[in-house]
Amino acid sequence: MLRVAVLLSGRGSNLQALIDAFGAPEFPAEIIHVISNNPDAVGLLRAQDAGIGTSVLNHREYETREAFDTEVTRVLEDANAELVCLAGFMRILTEGFVSHWTDRLLNIHPSLLPSFKGLDAQQQALDAGVKLAGCSVHFVRPGVDEGPIIAQAAVPVLDDDDAKALSARILALEHRLYPRVVRLIAEGRVTVVDERVTISDSQAPTGALSNPSRD
Repeated sequence: MLRVAVLLSGRGSNLQALIDAFGAPEFPAEIIHVISNNPDAVGLLRAQDAGIGTSVLNHREYETREAFDTEVTRVLEDANAELVCLAGFMRILTEGFVSHWTDRLLNIHPSLLPSFKGLDAQQQALDAGVKLAGCSVHFVRPGVDEGPIIAQAAVPVLDDDDAKALSARILALEHRLYPRVVRLIAEGRVTVVDERVTISDSQAPTGALSNPSRD
């Protein structure tokens, strides 16, 4: 059983998706701890309702980013975390923290990386006029939204979309994709070689997703 910890700053909808998925019979992972830098994060209540231990580490109480990240690592290691999932964690992690957790630290981002990194990815997609948008789960590397991509999911961008509507459709994809990736890792099917991910016994879709779908 893979021991998973989650870092979040807000409402924790991706945490809830993980909690729900992990509750399925024979799911090969468990959430053992949730950490937030925001004492008012709704995600903490979601964790507590599910009987998951929580910690609040307010970054404002630490003199440096390094001191904060060191304390996060201490809490994670005290909980014997084997995999760390970022779920709306609104802090840029130090290179030392990221290096310590290499290939054990995941992030989910609401774009088809490497496009539209950083904040407001959905609005970036709309501004660029792309016809497909989506989300990506990747191993974290130093740099914003950098790292080997494990899985992606896409939706069409509609002519009348605004950022709110597009965000909602992408978020629904996130809730399905993140648990799938954790399962793949827990089953030992994910390998990183030369900063590229391969997944054993996986099958890519044979059809193409296009927008518009016909003339």
